[in-house]
Amino acid sequence: MSATAEQAPPAPLCDADPFSLSALENPDELHHALRTAGPVVYLSRYDVHALARYQEVHAALVDWQHFESGSGVGLVNFRHQKSWRPPSLLLEADPPRHDAPRRVLQEILAPPALRRLRAAWQAAAEELVDQILANGTEFDAFTRLASAFPLRVFPDAVGLGPAGRENLLPYGNMAFNSFGPANDLVKADAHRVAELSAWVNAQCAREALSEDGFGARIWAAADRGDLTHEQAPLVVRSLLTAGVDTTVHGLAACLYAFATHPEQWRRLRERPESARVAFDEAVRWQSPVQTFFRTATTDVTIAGTVIPGGTKILMFLGAANRDPARWSDPDRFDLARDPSGHVGFGMGVHQCVGQHVARLEAEALLTALARRVEAIELTGAPRRHPNNTLRSWASLPVRVHPVA
Repeated sequence: MSATAEQAPPAPLCDADPFSLSALENPDELHHALRTAGPVVYLSRYDVHALARYQEVHAALVDWQHFESGSGVGLVNFRHQKSWRPPSLLLEADPPRHDAPRRVLQEILAPPALRRLRAAWQAAAEELVDQILANGTEFDAFTRLASAFPLRVFPDAVGLGPAGRENLLPYGNMAFNSFGPANDLVKADAHRVAELSAWVNAQCAREALSEDGFGARIWAAADRGDLTHEQAPLVVRSLLTAGVDTTVHGLAACLYAFATHPEQWRRLRERPESARVAFDEAVRWQSPVQTFFRTATTDVTIAGTVIPGGTKILMFLGAANRDPARWSDPDRFDLARDPSGHVGFGMGVHQCVGQHVARLEAEALLTALARRVEAIELTGAPRRHPNNTLRSWASLPVRVHPVA
């Protein structure tokens, strides 16, 4: 029998701020403390319960009936406060409202469609690496590789024109910041909300998209009645919001991992077919998406703690991905590991629908690098870019040693 709110012992209390600059810069200590404290922890600063262990995070992610996304995946509860933008039909909606948009995107991003992109993306990756090596062996791997490659190939695949792509990362940064509290990071973006939102919304219109991209196929689905025409631009916007930043910072995590684990780079060069595993292991190890909120639809008991209905739950994906109860030697980046099951892309009906696109981008770039570069090393301290949700980067200075 589940404990009632009166019978259940209170969850361990934590007054730490997971959205402080120090915690965002280096979350490992907080994650360890939360996992150690218990399966459910009460964060007094924000009046929310937190889950940091793999078992509980995974269970909550797959149980959309009791842990809904429709009230928003940030601290703001959409039942009581209006968002600064229309909620995402993929990320911030539950079945049945969530079903048609996801079904359409799953078909558009299915393996046959991605196989048609493979050759072009591999050629683009090889061209990019050749251009970089022609200009020297020391560079910022974040801007020149991790950012440059997705910003080149993914907007092309969606059907965006070349103008204004520099707005994609700032817009994504703003969107992911907004999932946290209204702190200084959110305030720093406030002056650009209208400008960036207007630009992104304009890119989602049918006439702004090429005739052969993912965006045009979304609009074609609306013409067939698989979506409404009001939903179509929102689905395109979901692609642009979630499909760039997460891949960029996942690739940066991968390059950082190889720069600090040279034996793993040698392993990748010997076994280039492990590029996708390397990307997933980097996503597990660094977790570009660190946190997401859910909302309890009713009183829910987890490990003896009652979480009241209508309240927010903060899930620490990054902490779950390094839970020693789930992963052996979790703080190590290791290509011998099977990283499948990590929650870096979510789980259940809200699992990232574009994760295979991200893997294909990573495979193309890592394969091109492995053919041309014997070693990668840091030449200075990497710099993080603080964000309320993302484990993001600002700079990753490296030196590479080209194949002789």
